[in-house]
Amino acid sequence: MPDSTPPPGACCAPLAEAPLSAEDAADLATGFKALGDPVRLRLLSLICTSDDGARVSDLAAAFQVSGPTISHHLKLLREAGLVDDAERRGTSIHYRPRSEALNVLADRLAAPPTHG
Repeated sequence: MPDSTPPPGACCAPLAEAPLSAEDAADLATGFKALGDPVRLRLLSLICTSDDGARVSDLAAAFQVSGPTISHHLKLLREAGLVDDAERRGTSIHYRPRSEALNVLADRLAAPPTHG
């Protein structure tokens, strides 16, 4: 079942346009903290580049860590609202990125246009 967590910082302007409120900073920090681990960042990359949703077993095969460790990292990505466990096929769970949440994080980091 997909996580109903709203995208981190869904209401806010890019950092270059306005200072963050304490609440917005806390919301954004959740997403960025989830991406602050190399395994989770790589997991998200694998999920985003998968055509039909990434299976846990396929994801685990790409790492030299245990399946339970991968599941833990996936749980943290889900809790941060960055991925959904979109579909269960038999005993396999397929993960998909939450594009809207990823776009919010990217948009918040958008640099101001340069003049000159």
